[in-house]
Amino acid sequence: MLKPTLIALVAFALVNQAIAEPATAEFKTEAASLAKRFAQTLKPQLQQALAEGGPVAAIEVCSHKAPEIARQLSVESGWQVKRVSLKPRNPAAEPEAWQRQVLLSFDTRAAAGEDPQTLSQVAQTESQLRFMKAQGVAPLCLTCHGSQLAPEVKTALDKYYPNDSARGYQPGQIRGAISIVAPRLSAQN
Repeated sequence: MLKPTLIALVAFALVNQAIAEPATAEFKTEAASLAKRFAQTLKPQLQQALAEGGPVAAIEVCSHKAPEIARQLSVESGWQVKRVSLKPRNPAAEPEAWQRQVLLSFDTRAAAGEDPQTLSQVAQTESQLRFMKAQGVAPLCLTCHGSQLAPEVKTALDKYYPNDSARGYQPGQIRGAISIVAPRLSAQN
């Protein structure tokens, strides 16, 4: 009598976990959608600020809006959404060890000719589902992330980001990534 009950409990637990926790493929799809929403929300705001007030206005928008967008998406999804970089502009974008490894991999792949826009990685640990989507350097990015910055841009960057190291990029390089982490429900039990 105990054996059928035990089998039923194990089966119920497995089914319940499978329903509650997204599979890796499903997580990748949902995380990629969140990363896309992040970029699609920030980019028009930056473009508008550039058009209306130039690069200094865009720097101000980026310093306030990017963290706000990440927080909003984190609250909506229940997952951690943030930007990370090997050369962070903001100390909050400093990567953890696993993120650093993925960023280095993205750098290697981009240097070998892969399109930065196509680079992403999904992984799982015992406690987390992890996704990273590369952010490549487009020509427009060089206004604030290139090696030849206008004096007013340097002044604004120094004001908003006193520890900035996100300069000196070339088109096609990896500027950073959007990182999304979801807790694995099985690790919480």
